[in-house]
Amino acid sequence: MEIKFYLEGERINPRLFSDVAEYWAEKIHSSGGRDSNKRSQIRKFYDEVVLWNSRAKTSSESWENIQPFVNMLIAKAAYAYGRKEKVSKAFLDDFIRTCIRQVHNPRDLDVFASFFEAFMGYYRQYGEN
Repeated sequence: MEIKFYLEGERINPRLFSDVAEYWAEKIHSSGGRDSNKRSQIRKFYDEVVLWNSRAKTSSESWENIQPFVNMLIAKAAYAYGRKEKVSKAFLDDFIRTCIRQVHNPRDLDVFASFFEAFMGYYRQYGEN
């Protein structure tokens, strides 16, 4: 199931926060090994997305100053993957990279933050990791 924030232009995918989020939560959970994709590790990325989303909404900083830091999440996920695979290749490439590449403005970031929130809700049901 492809992660697409929008259908038909600006219309948010009506299944993004339900079926798509649940599908990817299960997929990312099952792609992790014993020490990979622990909820605490994934939560660090979620918290950072929330932080940048909040700054994009409330700060006087321009989007041009915020967007590079949002894009840097890909590098941080690559680092976590390279660090004894704290996150899986699927989390890096199929989830983070795919989502960040769809973030072009504050509205996109808000959609990503909401999607990630739904993902985290579903992720919890797949075990204690």
